[in-house]
Amino acid sequence: MADPSSDKHRILVVEDEDNIALALDYLITREGYGHERVANGGEAMARIRALRPNLVLLDIMLPEVSGYEICQAVRLDPELSDVRILMMTARGSAVERKKGLALGADGFISKPFELKELRSEVRRLLGD
Repeated sequence: MADPSSDKHRILVVEDEDNIALALDYLITREGYGHERVANGGEAMARIRALRPNLVLLDIMLPEVSGYEICQAVRLDPELSDVRILMMTARGSAVERKKGLALGADGFISKPFELKELRSEVRRLLGD
């Protein structure tokens, strides 16, 4: 993976499905962003605190701790107030979207997503 310290933005991917993580890796690398991945919700908060990413691409359905719980924990931590969160889910209902945004997510995207749509959301959230 790219060296997170050498790029203008750092992204943490929290995704347990390898095929989706590979697509995200391709997009993020192509856009020139530094990034890392964790595949388990239980590891996410420690990594977010250590990395201090500009953006977290956060799956909702994860092993151990859900994306909703992670989003809420980030929003409750004043030291992480500048971390942007883009939630991703295969269950893209209006209820899911509303819940994610209510917990403090900055954006929400349904899987499977178009790379163009994801690229647009990432750029919007990073201010590029």
